[in-house]
Amino acid sequence: MKVHKFGGTCMASPDRLKAVAELIINEPAQQTVTVVSAMGSCAESPVKVTDLILNMIDKAARQDAAFLVDLAALQEKHVETAKKLLGQGPELTAFVSRLMDDIGNLKAMLQAICIAGMATDAFVDFVVGHGELWSAQLLAATCKQMGADVAFMDTRDVLVVTPTSDGTSVDLDEEASNKRLDEWFKQHGNHKLVIATGFIAKNQKGQATTLKRNGSDFSATIMGALFRSGHITIWTDVDGVYSADPRKVPEAVCLPSLTYHEAWELSYFGANVLHPRTTLPAMKYSIPIAIRNFFNLAAPGTQVLDLEAEQKFSKGAVTIKGFATIDNVCLINIEGTGMVGVPGIASAVFSTVRDAGVNVIMISQASSEHSICFAVKGSEGDTAVAVLKKRFADSISAGRVSGVERIDNCCVLAAVGQGMVRRKGVAATMMGALAKANVNIKALAQGSSEYNITVLIDQKDSERALRAVHSRFYLSDVPIGVGIVGPGLIGGTLIEQLREQAVQLREEFNIDIRVLGIADSKHMLTSEGGIDLANWRQQWESNKQPSDLQAFGDALASSYIPNLAIVDCTASDAPPAHYLEWMGKGLNIITPNKKLGSGPLERYQAVRRMQRESYIHFFYEGTVGAGLPIIGTLKHLLETGDKAQLVEGVFSGTLSFIFNTFGDGRPFSEIVKDAKAQGYTEPDPRDDLNGTDVARKVAILARECGLMLELDDIPVESLVPEPLRSCKTAEEYMSRLPEFDADMAAKLDAARASGEVLRYVGVVDVKAGKGSVELRRYPASHPFAQLQGSDNIIAFTTARYGKQQPLIVRGPGAGAAVTAGGVFSDLLRLAAYLGAPS
Repeated sequence: MKVHKFGGTCMASPDRLKAVAELIINEPAQQTVTVVSAMGSCAESPVKVTDLILNMIDKAARQDAAFLVDLAALQEKHVETAKKLLGQGPELTAFVSRLMDDIGNLKAMLQAICIAGMATDAFVDFVVGHGELWSAQLLAATCKQMGADVAFMDTRDVLVVTPTSDGTSVDLDEEASNKRLDEWFKQHGNHKLVIATGFIAKNQKGQATTLKRNGSDFSATIMGALFRSGHITIWTDVDGVYSADPRKVPEAVCLPSLTYHEAWELSYFGANVLHPRTTLPAMKYSIPIAIRNFFNLAAPGTQVLDLEAEQKFSKGAVTIKGFATIDNVCLINIEGTGMVGVPGIASAVFSTVRDAGVNVIMISQASSEHSICFAVKGSEGDTAVAVLKKRFADSISAGRVSGVERIDNCCVLAAVGQGMVRRKGVAATMMGALAKANVNIKALAQGSSEYNITVLIDQKDSERALRAVHSRFYLSDVPIGVGIVGPGLIGGTLIEQLREQAVQLREEFNIDIRVLGIADSKHMLTSEGGIDLANWRQQWESNKQPSDLQAFGDALASSYIPNLAIVDCTASDAPPAHYLEWMGKGLNIITPNKKLGSGPLERYQAVRRMQRESYIHFFYEGTVGAGLPIIGTLKHLLETGDKAQLVEGVFSGTLSFIFNTFGDGRPFSEIVKDAKAQGYTEPDPRDDLNGTDVARKVAILARECGLMLELDDIPVESLVPEPLRSCKTAEEYMSRLPEFDADMAAKLDAARASGEVLRYVGVVDVKAGKGSVELRRYPASHPFAQLQGSDNIIAFTTARYGKQQPLIVRGPGAGAAVTAGGVFSDLLRLAAYLGAPS
């Protein structure tokens, strides 16, 4: 035997009512009980019947005769629906006859309310339940006309309830209701299909009443309990219960299953789940409840089960089932040294706010008993503060209580799941996700049942925090949102590398890297869920949003993905000017851009302080040697206690190629011309030959060694002859360069005469506390003399690696592929820091 319940949206039009009839008639169960709500709203009829009835009562109580217009609208809505469903047969006549009797009774009752100028609760309960009566009668008539063995049940003839002590709800009198159910079956016989009204019942005095809030769902679970049904299905207009509000978290998932307790917890925090009291009748007899979408029958929905059944269903795969928030709350804090060890303080606090009608949402108390804080609705904050100040006035004046403080604009965020019980590290994971999202926690509460972890945060952080914790548990183990500044040669190559490796990273390492934005100096492209890297160039070319690096950082910082990074693939000074600001927003920085590491010392030191003092990472391996592990090697040596003495190397791929080739019989100008033709140099070769790029790398390495040098502190031997530095164009420079071939040839001949080679090197002399860039001579047996092509080579002389046998790093030090690969490596290092497997 099964129970179905259809909400107002499922009953909102003739077509929907007919679809409901077809669904329940085709139900294979031996017997089916269907509980229905009043007709809801839809495009054809935007007015909800229950709302119309309540407005009608309100108008009558205000002695507004316009209630008669609403009554006529109710009559017309149901008559027109009946005509479309039932045609002109006897079912239509019978329904309209009953409807007109009800309308007449309602008119008389509303006129009495209008004369009295007030509506008692008993009158309201009687009137408001008619929407369910009419929708159930319509559905029963439709099923009968379709040939079903059906009976209509007015649940006021069966259900007996008693009001709770606070009057906000009712409890089922199960014994009395069971007796009435038996009597109903004696009178009406046994039918395969029973259509029952939701929401309405009678009290123990036999007066009509309602089941209060969520009454139709409550009717369904009560029926399931009375009939001892095997299953209850709640049909609504959503696919089921979501892991978070999908309006706030785009990647929220529909949960396959929940326990009754999890449903309670999520419902308390405003999630679209069954009200806690609704589940009680089903829970008593362990009856599964399914929440399904009437408008998407293919969706399996969410099963609400007892703990044992849910664990079998889900196989314990999900630790936290859902996240929810209560927005616009305030934190009340009462503290004082006089509270420590005094019995009854907490009782006095909470009885005071209870008596004032203030509902406490969460409570947190320090073990020292020095303070108690709790959250209430923002609208109740003034009342809570006022009554507490009055209650503790003597203690405040005596100094035993230092005061009652109110903190506004807060939000409660809760994580719910019975899978947290005895599971180590869940709270740490959640707090870590919030920290990485730059969200500060004001208060924390967790019950001993471990079903719920609740934190209080700033309201402005509500959505970001919700997305951060959700993505930490529901995306991959390590989700990273990336913004790329500079989609040129290096940046574009990096995007292609990310596209090629995306599937492997997700499947093998559980790393989900999403490019959330791309920007250059002219325009930018952002996407909340991630840019499709298969056609990013088309999206980029068609995008016309003007570039604004501050807005770009803001867009990334607002992402729901908890781990975020900006990758600066430019050589511009503009992005580094924003690094500190970006890091302050929780964005990690990865870059091959040398402008920060070799730029103004004050800015460099501020960024490094931010790196050390926060959770934010700054990776810059690509600034020296592209993809070669130069920075990483130096850091490893220093962090393990080694002492750097000398760092020197060929740091320019362009100048490496030129001097590895110079000596093949061609003049120096011809070698430079060849290097430019092969794409080794910048469009103006002077940008390579002036040594500034090498000087920047020397400054970066010097600072790594503890020498806080400015770029201007590093002497540079320029290879651009003095007379040619003022040439207006690269073409003019290249045409005049042969004039100085003799000078370079003389230097080469002198080196050869001594069995040496020329190499353009950068040097960090740690002992002397200085750096330099110069053209040096090295013996033919020296490692620097063995270079080929455009390779870089770096020698580390340290306390462990002496002058006779320094540590050598050698390989390609330039090129889009290797530089992008170095940046990609830094991105994976960030993932490892964030918890990815090594």
